[in-house]
Formats: sequence, C-alpha cells, structure tokens
Amino acid sequence: MHGHKPIIGIAGGIGSGKTLVASLLREEGCCVISSDDQVKQAYKDPSIKQALQKWWGKLVLDPNGEIDRGVVARKIFNSPSERQRLENLIHPVINKMRERLMQQAAIDPKIVAYVWDTPLLFETGLKAHCDVVIFVEGPLAVRNARVMENRGWADGELEKRENLQMPLDKKRAASDYIVANTADAEDVRRQVREVLSRILTGATRPTQ
Repeated sequence: MHGHKPIIGIAGGIGSGKTLVASLLREEGCCVISSDDQVKQAYKDPSIKQALQKWWGKLVLDPNGEIDRGVVARKIFNSPSERQRLENLIHPVINKMRERLMQQAAIDPKIVAYVWDTPLLFETGLKAHCDVVIFVEGPLAVRNARVMENRGWADGELEKRENLQMPLDKKRAASDYIVANTADAEDVRRQVREVLSRILTGATRPTQ
C-alpha cells in the first residue's frame, strides 16, 4: 500500500496485452506507471546517454542523437553481464521517477490504486512491493502473431526472448488474479472491472 492505495502489478507473456489491461485500469481510476515510458525518459538523461556512448560507442545513438533502443536491445540480449550493467545504471533513475508519480497520485482523491506496467515485474524484484499481481494470459499463437505484426519480430523471436525470463507458469502461479485477453475486448473490460472491484474491497479469488 502507498498512501492507503493498493499497488497492482501486471505480469504476463510478451504480447499478452499487459498494456491493454493497464489502460483499462487507468479508465477505472488507477494511476498507471509504465516502465517502458520511464525507460524512454531515462534514455534522455544526459548522464545515461554519456555512459552508454562510453560503453558502446556512437552507434548507440540514432540519427537524431537519441539512444537507439534497438541497438541497446542487441547489446544486452545475449549478455547477462551487459544487461546487469545497464539495469544498474537506469533502475535507480526509474525508481525515482516511479516514486515521484506515486507521491503525486497519493494526494489525488480520484486515484483508487497504482498500477505498475512492468515487463519484468518478477525478474526485477518489483513483485515483492506489490499488494497484488494480475497475470494477463493469452495463447502463444495469438501472442506470436501480435508481435510479428506490431513489432516486426520474426517467427520464433518471442519464444527465444521468453526463454531468458522467468517461466510463465511460475509467474501465473505466483499471481493473485488472471485476466484472459481474448478477441472480445468487452469481456476483457468486464474481467478487469471485476478484478479491480475485488482488489479494492479486499476480496480474494483463487487463480485459475
């Protein structure tokens, strides 16, 4: 809890629709804190840009002089040590951003809860700071089609990346609620409203 408001973590596979669920929670009065947005902001920090250029050279910058996230992703994808070095650099900055947003939301009576939309909620240890976790579930074939269409990934890229993360079955088992992201947007909205209502009233429901 922060300011007497629950912290809700969002977990799930790549392409499962975590951001969709977070946006629906925002519509219901939650303060959504997106790690992806915060990373984009962190990459604009002059000290971080300078550090990344020192590590990886000027090729880490795009034609506009901003950090090229695609280059960063390739640098850390198969290198745990480089990934750890990057996380040690940007996580303190992101943590400060998150705390500022939560302090602002704490005094806003219209905000009912905080939502942490963080791709690696479990891997980064942020799950321990959440009151509850919602796991967003979607079939692999559907998720794969989404990332191929929306992100331009090659077939099999999704599974390759997920193999570097905590297994989905363990994330699911460690979560408090399940939202099935189907093709029916209204059904997802109904599930989100039901889950949020249970969280705010303190009710519990076994995961399926």
